[in-house]
Amino acid sequence: MKNIILPEDAPFSPEQREWLNGYLSALLSPYAGEAPTNGLPISIAWGSQTGTSETLAKKFAKLAKKSGLTPSIINLADLDQSKLLELEHLIIITSTYGEGEPPDNAQQFYEFVHSDKAPKLENLKYSVLSLGDSSYPDFCKCGIDFDLRLSQLGAQPLIPRVDMDVDFDDDYAQWSNDLLAILGSASATSDDDEEETGYTKKNPFTANILKSYNLNGEDSQRETTHVEISLKDSDITYEAGDALGVYPINDSELVSDIIAALGFSPDTDISGKTLSQTLTEDYEIRNISPPLVKAWAESSASESLVALVSSDDRAPLNDYLWGREIIDLIKEHPIDFTNANDFLKMLKPLAARLYSIASSPKAHADEVHLTVGAVTYDSLGRKRKGVCSTYFSERYELAKPRVFVHANKAFRPPSDASAPMIMVGPGTGIAPFRAFLEEREATQADGKNWLFFGNPHASIDFLYQDQLSQLQKDGYLHQLCTAFSRDQETKVYVQDRMIEHGEELWKWINNNGHFYVCGDASRMAKDVDEALLHVIETHGEMTPEAAAEYVKQMKADKRYCRDVY
Repeated sequence: MKNIILPEDAPFSPEQREWLNGYLSALLSPYAGEAPTNGLPISIAWGSQTGTSETLAKKFAKLAKKSGLTPSIINLADLDQSKLLELEHLIIITSTYGEGEPPDNAQQFYEFVHSDKAPKLENLKYSVLSLGDSSYPDFCKCGIDFDLRLSQLGAQPLIPRVDMDVDFDDDYAQWSNDLLAILGSASATSDDDEEETGYTKKNPFTANILKSYNLNGEDSQRETTHVEISLKDSDITYEAGDALGVYPINDSELVSDIIAALGFSPDTDISGKTLSQTLTEDYEIRNISPPLVKAWAESSASESLVALVSSDDRAPLNDYLWGREIIDLIKEHPIDFTNANDFLKMLKPLAARLYSIASSPKAHADEVHLTVGAVTYDSLGRKRKGVCSTYFSERYELAKPRVFVHANKAFRPPSDASAPMIMVGPGTGIAPFRAFLEEREATQADGKNWLFFGNPHASIDFLYQDQLSQLQKDGYLHQLCTAFSRDQETKVYVQDRMIEHGEELWKWINNNGHFYVCGDASRMAKDVDEALLHVIETHGEMTPEAAAEYVKQMKADKRYCRDVY
């Protein structure tokens, strides 16, 4: 079949016409349905904080190979900048974390392509697949930035960038098929999950909770739930550093309030389930995502809401959304829905929550432990509750969590059992380090271990105090530095303790020490990073530039790892 040529007067730009001509030509080619063997080399580079992008990169590489291409998978941290000009086809799959930042392993490449040192890339063809969560304002920002910058450098997009939300299976399948068509390759089946066996994100294990109790004292303003979950008879395996995906159920009181506010009956049939069951088990009914608020403004015709979403200044909309949930939208800007399904179409599917695993499988056979901070607060005269955190703290007696393991190969204890390990984990950030220490004890590793832990008050917020004390006595926790911020007039945080112990900390780091951080990405992780640079600059006697290069090398050597959210 000859190439499909769009009419010159078709309502497309020259670039769009070129793209569509290529797409239609490939799509309708006589080779469709059978894999050609053109062997076209493609580089698939991934940027990931928790491993999802890496998994998708490997998945697409398998698909590309089945389709006759020659793929290579590259960690963005390992992408040789000097050879960027030699690449002809670059596929970037990346997530975004924190406040629109690139993942740790993509940081260096991100800075390079956005610098004056970046070369012109007129000979490069590329595609960007970005992962994100539309509940956050900087949805897929890292991928968006890569796409824009590569285009500015003269590179040509193979197909338009795809921004994927949490529930991305359909978007990924469409993107992969479209991209393979453009690359002149027949699509192999996109369902290459046939090798997956056992319990996965698509097929979670329904588990039993063995224990669930509050780690904080009675007078604490915080509630941190220690959860022990049975994995017996599941054949599920995990490693210290992995995360556990949990599918929760929504709070019944909130479900009832939403149904009442909409004026529907809780027994309304929704594909064989009641509306009450459907909202409890299947949909996100709490947080207002940017796409939802835009759709709501359009359907409600509320002048004030339309003004907020139409403004180029995002601050007023952010101010409005602060402390508000979907129930507030329903009440403040009512929509006369014809039926319940019209409302459900506006919602996102209920997504799994990922929690850093707080146990070593070597210490707890057939079990997995979590450390979950309960989210509760009052806003606009209403008590607000985190979906999954209160699932464990308030509804655990009825809970039968559906779980799966999310591997995080970038966050593991040192493979060298003799290497020093430094862990910074305030609050619930202690979770993976409890697992790391249990791992070290179970394997009788001889490397020294140092933990920085912080919380408001020592008497009521010292999580796992007894276990940490025992680890010290047994010789598996050599240094424990605590920062209880509210126990003195001047607030003290983990980064302050790092600077106080800077001289010794530098000795550990300079002796092949591995440095780990877990916890809040937007504040704590940045402060810890600055403290680390200060320690290296001061006690390593380096210039700020040299200290920054030292930290970059630590990351490249996998000696600086972060599990931040």
